[in-house]
Amino acid sequence: MGVDKEMVDDNFAVGRRKARTVALQVLYEVDSVNHTSDQVSGRYFRRGRLSKEAIAFARGLVDGVLANTSTVDRTISTFAPSWPISQLPIVDRNLLRVAIYELTIEKMSPPKVVINETVELAKLYGSDNSFKFINGVLGSVIETEKLSVS
Repeated sequence: MGVDKEMVDDNFAVGRRKARTVALQVLYEVDSVNHTSDQVSGRYFRRGRLSKEAIAFARGLVDGVLANTSTVDRTISTFAPSWPISQLPIVDRNLLRVAIYELTIEKMSPPKVVINETVELAKLYGSDNSFKFINGVLGSVIETEKLSVS
């Protein structure tokens, strides 16, 4: 009996979405109450909600964002100059950080996927207009970075 490719793709996509959600949760807590990322990550990754691959992806996102926060925040400031980083809602700030890290530094996921996933997370966890703001910022980043969204 062969493995259904569509099911494998769905599992991969679901795992990536869960990993991005956990990365957002970890970064939110680190950002809002200054707990260490190791302390927070350990708690989220011990719950058994993610596959090994998803944990590795989430950990990579968290570590990558934290290691590149100043670079990523400069990008946010460039594309959202009316919004100082410290005044952005914590969810929006960290969604943008993860997406911009993925788009401009990690570059492992297709830009269209990164934007779609980030917009969906903004609809779930952000305010009513978060997804529009985030979509606009990420669209500008893509356009300026000349990243293909197909």
